[in-house]
Amino acid sequence: MKKHIFTPMKLHAEMLFSAMSHQLRLRVLMLLQREGELCVCELMHALNVSQPMISRHLAHLREWNIVSDRRQGQWVYYRLHDDLPGWAGDVLTASLAGVSDNAPYARDHVSLASMSNRPGSACCA
Repeated sequence: MKKHIFTPMKLHAEMLFSAMSHQLRLRVLMLLQREGELCVCELMHALNVSQPMISRHLAHLREWNIVSDRRQGQWVYYRLHDDLPGWAGDVLTASLAGVSDNAPYARDHVSLASMSNRPGSACCA
């Protein structure tokens, strides 16, 4: 029987910083860093963007292994990838600390908090 050996995720700094260099992707990452896991509908609401636009950027983040997704019924939820290297988590934590009180990041958080039909109450109904 072959023994599985854990190997840490290979995430190059260029990939993370490329992801963070686009304002919409950075806003997504800051919301996920703050909230943990969000449904696509929550991201659409908080960022005031269309489903195709958010999906395109989430696809990039997923391809780069920065976020992971899971399906629950017809909804798709995203979170930061569980296997992000420690340095990447540190960068995201420091970034959130630096921007959380500034526009548009503070506004995104307020917008998300004001969403009346968040998951748990028939998400995205």
